[in-house]
Amino acid sequence: MIRFEAAQPNEMWQADFTHWRLADGSDTEILDFIDDYSRFLISIRAYRRVTGRNVAEQFAMACDEHGRPQSSLTDNGLVFTTRFTGKTQGDTAAKNQFEKLLQKWDVKQINGSPNHPQTQGKIERFHRTLKLWLTAQPRATSVATLNKQLSEFQQIYNERRPHKAAGRKPPSIRYRAVPKAVPKPLPQEEVRQRNDVVDKDGKLTIRYGGKLRHLGMGRTYSGIRVEMYVNDREVTVVNKKTGEILRYFKIDPSKNYQKAISSLNR
Repeated sequence: MIRFEAAQPNEMWQADFTHWRLADGSDTEILDFIDDYSRFLISIRAYRRVTGRNVAEQFAMACDEHGRPQSSLTDNGLVFTTRFTGKTQGDTAAKNQFEKLLQKWDVKQINGSPNHPQTQGKIERFHRTLKLWLTAQPRATSVATLNKQLSEFQQIYNERRPHKAAGRKPPSIRYRAVPKAVPKPLPQEEVRQRNDVVDKDGKLTIRYGGKLRHLGMGRTYSGIRVEMYVNDREVTVVNKKTGEILRYFKIDPSKNYQKAISSLNR
């Protein structure tokens, strides 16, 4: 497995949340952001339950204090992304508050592959360190008390605790030692291209909203090699050999089989 590490502070922030029980046995969720390059703990806070609004607000406050990152890495939890829900707003995929903020601030959104938690191995290891420290403290009796403990932990972790990845120095030294990366303007629309062959039943297959969608090309095109240009819900199918536009689709998230909006070949 190839291990990735950012080349500058703020090039990438990883975010995730983990669970911790209070003295009465009730559950809380701890949301944190760490800097991939330095392992500096950017922000940490406990909630009864983390919501999309909590993620957006905590991220915004962290940006006010530390600057905006160039990219964000999270898993595919609904508080981070709605990419697999299939929901739409008009003709575009629906976005939650966090996603809208990232887009507004030109922060590139990266989501780990489903069922591959090793993508975020650094923050997973960080959670083990956090829980070892919390276990050694008196069990918090409320979310407010837990947040006081987390504030103390953040100061110790960043300023006093040596970290192997930071050259046996506290993460704060590595985080502040070199210039920080800043967001780069992102394209307003991202068009992806893929090659395929129309099957014997006259269909193409594409994944959208976490599900396979079948595009009805018609048996006339069976065996034809095509290029598909995908811009959110819009799919343009082009004959790879001639460059002729064959079909145009607008994905209906409620249906698996998609009919062409128009036949543009002339």
